[in-house]
Amino acid sequence: MKKKIEKLFSNLCCSQCRNGFDEDSIVIKREEDGLLVIGLECRHCGKNFGVAFLGISNVDLKNYEPLEVTEGPEPINYDDVIDAHNFIKNLNDDWSKYLPLEQNPRDSR
Repeated sequence: MKKKIEKLFSNLCCSQCRNGFDEDSIVIKREEDGLLVIGLECRHCGKNFGVAFLGISNVDLKNYEPLEVTEGPEPINYDDVIDAHNFIKNLNDDWSKYLPLEQNPRDSR
């Protein structure tokens, strides 16, 4: 079963040391009908990623293709923080105009 679960993490890596996960990174903590409780830990640096609850049904993991991991947006820099601070600092009573209409509490009055 651990080999099958490893396939779910095959395109992922540790956020701390960038090493990939393998079968030994996964600890099955509890197994019940349709539910697995697993722990995930990097075997290279020891970072613990906590516990996951996996609802397993009749899934054929032989044909499973992991999702492609893509790079995220650029990291937030000092100027971004200053811009956000100035924007929030200058908000006044009409701040709700920046909320989407379906979530704007003032529109429901």
